Amino acid sequence: MKQGIHPQMNQINVECMCGNVIQTLSTRSDEFKLDVCSSCHPVFTGQERVMDTAGRVERFRKKYANKG
Repeated sequence: MKQGIHPQMNQINVECMCGNVIQTLSTRSDEFKLDVCSSCHPVFTGQERVMDTAGRVERFRKKYANKG
């Protein structure tokens, strides 16, 4: 690697609104806060709900049930 062309990497703490603190490397020198992280996001925690508004999923299944 060439010397002097790469940005300085700093070890920083990233804090989520839920209180989880993540240590990571970044070119930023200041710490910052996140709205959601992998500890509190519904997709990662299994709390995600599939909203079936007006039977759209059932209509899709019925429409393509006999195809393929």
